[in-house]
Order: sequence, then C-alpha cells, then structure tokens
Amino acid sequence: MSDSIFGDLIQPAQRGLRRLWPNRIGRRLALGFGALVALMLLALSQAGLQLKLVSEVTQRFATGDMQRLLRVQALSLQTEGVGSALIRLMNAPRENRVAEYTDVDERNRRIDGIIESLSNDLSDPEQEETLKRLKACRAIYADAFIATVDEVEAGDLKAAAKALNEQINPSLKAMLLESNTLLARERQRVEGQLEDAQKLFQQAAVWVGALSLLMVALAAWLAWRTTQSVVVPLAQLESAARAIAGGDYTGRVPTTATREVDRVGRALNTMADAVAQREQQIARLAYHDPLTHLPNRTALLTRPSEGTPAPNTLVLMDMARLKGINETLGYTTGDTLIQEMAQRATWVFELAADEGLIGPSPVVARLSGGSFAGFFYAADRAAVEVLHTRVERAMAESVQCSGHSVDLSMACGFADSGPDGPPKPVGTLMRNAEIALHAAKRSAVGHAWYSEAQEAARLTHLSLVSELRGAVAASQLQMWLQPKFSLVTGKSVGAEALVRWQHPQRGFISPAEFVPFAEQTGYITMVTDWMLREALRTLATWAPLHPELSIAVNISTRDLQDPGFARRVEGMLQTAGVDPSRLRLEITESGLMEDAQNSVALLHTLRGIGLPLSIDDFGTGYSSLAYLQKLPVSELKIDRSFIDSIDASPGTQKLVKAMIEMGHGMDLMVTAEGVETEAERATIARLGCDVMQGYLGARPLYGDALQTWFDQL
Repeated sequence: MSDSIFGDLIQPAQRGLRRLWPNRIGRRLALGFGALVALMLLALSQAGLQLKLVSEVTQRFATGDMQRLLRVQALSLQTEGVGSALIRLMNAPRENRVAEYTDVDERNRRIDGIIESLSNDLSDPEQEETLKRLKACRAIYADAFIATVDEVEAGDLKAAAKALNEQINPSLKAMLLESNTLLARERQRVEGQLEDAQKLFQQAAVWVGALSLLMVALAAWLAWRTTQSVVVPLAQLESAARAIAGGDYTGRVPTTATREVDRVGRALNTMADAVAQREQQIARLAYHDPLTHLPNRTALLTRPSEGTPAPNTLVLMDMARLKGINETLGYTTGDTLIQEMAQRATWVFELAADEGLIGPSPVVARLSGGSFAGFFYAADRAAVEVLHTRVERAMAESVQCSGHSVDLSMACGFADSGPDGPPKPVGTLMRNAEIALHAAKRSAVGHAWYSEAQEAARLTHLSLVSELRGAVAASQLQMWLQPKFSLVTGKSVGAEALVRWQHPQRGFISPAEFVPFAEQTGYITMVTDWMLREALRTLATWAPLHPELSIAVNISTRDLQDPGFARRVEGMLQTAGVDPSRLRLEITESGLMEDAQNSVALLHTLRGIGLPLSIDDFGTGYSSLAYLQKLPVSELKIDRSFIDSIDASPGTQKLVKAMIEMGHGMDLMVTAEGVETEAERATIARLGCDVMQGYLGARPLYGDALQTWFDQL
C-alpha cells in the first residue's frame, strides 16, 4: 500500500520534470549551458566580492595599520636616539654644540610629529590612553630637557648630568615604555587584520569551491541526461541504418522524446521506403526492357535452366533493316515496330505453349535493338520448325506506322542442347544461337541451326584476324595489280591494287575470308596503309619509264571515318616522292553512306592534296545523282554485275548507257569492271565507256607475270 502511495507521488513529479526538460537538443543544451554560465557568473561574482573585501582589508592594512605601526616603531627609535644625542651634547665642546643642538631639536620635532599624527589616527581607546601617558611623559621630558640645557649653557656639567640622570632618562624610559606598549598593541592589531584577511580568503575559497563542485555536478548531470536522450536514440538510428544497408527495409525507428532525433528517425523511415521503391524500380530496369516490358538479356542469362521439363532450346530473332527504318522514318517508328514484334512473338510462343507444341512458361526476351530471344523446351527440332513457321506467319502482316506500311522481316538462329545429355546453360545456348544467327544472315534462307562447323569457321576467321597484324609486320601480304585499258587507244592506263595473303602455314587466303572481319575489327586500316606504301613504292620504280601509269587502291569505310587518314596519306606521298595524281583512291558507294557528312569532308581534303578519286561498284549503293554532284571524284566504276552478258541484255545496255552519259555529264571518266568477253568489250565501247578492267584485258598480276606485263608496255 505504501509503495503504491509512493509511486502515485513520484509519477506526477517525474512527469513534471519531463515537462520541464525540453524535447529539443538545442534547448536542452541552451538550458544546460545557461545554468552552467549562471553558476559560473555566481562563482565569479562571489569570488569578486570576497576579493574586494580582501582588497579593502589589504588597502586599509597597507595605508593605515602598517603606516601606523611604522610610525610607532619610528617613535621608539627616535626616543632611544634622543638620549644618545643629549649625552653627545653634554660632552661636546662649546664650539661643536650647535650641531648637536640641531640633531636633538630635529629628533624632538620628529617625536612631536609622530605623537601628533598618532593622536589623529588612533581609534582604539586603550591606545588613546597609552598615547595620553606618552604625551605626559613627553611633557616631563620637555621640562627636564630645558633645565638640562640651561645647566649645560651655564657650564655646570655636574648639575646637567644630575638632571640628565634624574629627570631626562626616567622620562625617556617612560616614553620608550609607552611607545613599546603602542608598538605591541599595533602589532596585535596587524596580526588580527591578517587573521581576518586569511578568514576572508578561506571563505572565498569555500564559496568558489562549492560553486565549482556544483557546476561539475550540474555538468555531469546534464551530460548524462543529454547522453541518455541522444546516444540511445542514435544507437537505434545506427541499428536501423545498418538494417537498411543490409537490405531490410521493413524495420522502423521508434519515436523518441528528442525532437531532432525523432525527425531523423522519421526521415530514415521515409528513406527506407523510398530506397525499397527505388530498388524495385532498379530491379525492373535491370531485368526488364522498358520499351517492351519483356525480360532483358541480363534476366535471360541469370535465369536458371529449371522447370518440368527444363528449357533446352533458344532462338535468336533479329529484325532486318531496323537501322534504315530509324534513319528514314524515325526512331518512333522503329520503337513501334519493336513493340509490335515483341507482342507478336510473345503471342506465338504463349499459344504454342498452351497447345503443347513447346514446354510451359516459355521466356521471350528483348536483347537489344531489334534482337529478341525465345527460351523454351522443345521435344525435337521438328517442333521448333513448326514454331518458326508460326512466327514468320505472324510477322508477315505489315505494320502501319505514321502513315507508312512497314514489313516485319527477320533472321533466326537456333541452338539446342541436343537429343542426348542434360540441358546446356542458357549462356552457352545464346552464344551458339548467335553463331547460327550470323550464318543465317549470310544465307538466303534467313534461318539456321547451330553446328560445330559454323563455330569452327568463326574461330578460323577470328584466328586469321588476330594473325593479320603479324602478317602485315612480317610482309606476308602481297599486292597484286590488275591492269586497266583505254577503250579508245587500247593501251594500259594503270592498274588496280588487290590485296592477297600468303599464309606460311595455311597457304593462300582469299580476301573474302579476312577482309570483312578486318573491317569489323578495325584492322583494315593496317592493310590499307600497307597497300598505300606498296603502291607508292611501285609507282616510284615506274616513274622513269612510264610516268603516265597510275595505281588505284581501295579505301575502306573505316578509313573514311578516320580523321587522320588524309594526313597519313600526304606523309606517305612526301616520303615516296610520287606525284599525287598517279595514286588513285577508290571508295564504294555503301562506304560513303555510312557517314556521309564526314566522308565528303575527307574526300575534299584528299582531292585538295591532288589525289584522283573513284566511285567503285557504282550502281549497287544508295547514292543519288544529286548526292554524287557533291563528291570531288574523277571516275565512276560500273559494277561487274551490270557488265556480265551486257551484249545480250538490251535493258541493261540502256541502264549502263545512262550511267555513262551521267558520268560524262559530270566530267567523270567511266570504267567498266569485270569485262571478260570481246562482245562485252565491244558493247561498252559502243555505249561510250572510257576504260575497261577485267579478265579480257588481264588477270591480276604479281611477281614475274607483273614484270613481264610492264616490260611489254
């Protein structure tokens, strides 16, 4: 019962203290420091008060008591000294008495002055009584002194000595006694003042010490109270932050009585919710394509090959002409096609799964651009072929985009785990499907299954590309020249340089095997530089006998995109000392269109150096007459596909004649490539072509055969 009553009394008091204790750290610190400052000021004021009192006592002691003590001491000394002066006076010859009189008179005046000052300064009754007796003794001494002086002046030294012994000395002794009494009393008073000052110092020390202890206690209490109200909640905040860092966003920081900490806790809770939402968004972005909302490559590669039955087949589907559609109709149209392809592919795969053609829960993912992947289970390749037919049928319908009807065509590469063995990882299947997709793009069918032969060919190409750098350095490459002949004079006007590779182990390697891969990897620039140096070296050796001959070197798309290409060619020309007009550079239409703006600028730079430029394989690219007018070229080379059997094709003759007239209208020399029969030569000559190149004139030459041709010129 008593505990309950005691608790009832304590709890309201605690609540009252909590109300008095601020709920904000700033106010708590202000309250605590304010209290400490107040106590400090109180201690300083008390110490100052005590020091003031001590100062007053000290000043009073220094200006009053001590001065009075010194005067009393001086009185005793003068009293003692006057007796000695009187003895010297009595014993001094008459002629020396004036000085002694002066000394005695001076001492008497000093005694009178000290007595007078003490009369005005003493406030102690006992001291005043002593001073009265001292004055009385002084009066007796004064009378005795006069009587003694009279006897001395009368010459009666015996009477003077008698007066000195009987009257002056007793009065001086009495004066000395009274002055010593004053001195002793003054010393007592000084000692008392010193004791009082000591007590004041002790009191000041006690006050300051007590206030200091109070400040220390208050500071300790404030530190403990602040620590309890801040450190503990901060530990909770730290624990919550560690939980958030560990990925746990469900925990909550409890509320506290400290407003700032409570605000941080609420902010931490809000941050946990925001981070959880952002992680979900990041996960969606990391594993899903934002355009089609399908899984992306990362989601597909990290998907375990599990299920009943486990997926064992992967197909890669790549939309054709997406880059051209984006450049022509805009990226919005391209995005619409990608979304449409995603919807159709997903619908076909889900329908096939519902019908049991493939396993349940197939995955359709967008990899990049117009590339998609389907990952599923198929009992055999026949089911996959049926699925492919359905996908092609679904893609056959045109898509209406921005007023345009666009066809969805695609290439497909298939890879599976094979009839035997466990399912292969999805990464392996994707790599195999990519190899099959490349094979499908090179074939006319547009789809292909992965085979080890494809990978072997791909590895061979990669190996060749990696060895190409060494081949350039070791001079394994060869420059073959195919002569070009004037259709008017029949004489050779130059040759086209063709690169060949004589591998020390693999033997002769066709350019079709390594040039495309060198283009893709960028190694083609090394080949171009090597061919340019070889052509210039050959032109330098031809210069004395046939300075009219030129050599044409093919320039790749990579070279057209290299801003330093023109500077390198100019440096090679200066080193070789060859007239720039004898080195002809051939550029394909498709290479120009890769980066038309920069390519045209580079061509103007090359033309400014003095190099003649040719458009190779004309008629197979995408350039127009209006575009060709901007190019600083001097030759059009009609592709061999137009020359083949041109004598038997009137329609082709009309087309080629239009090309020739167009070239002549632009002041360009026109060359026909791939001329192999006399009929073809006669036809192109009749149509007005200027130069021919092909097996009819000469095959590509190298070594002795090239030298023989040169000697016959």
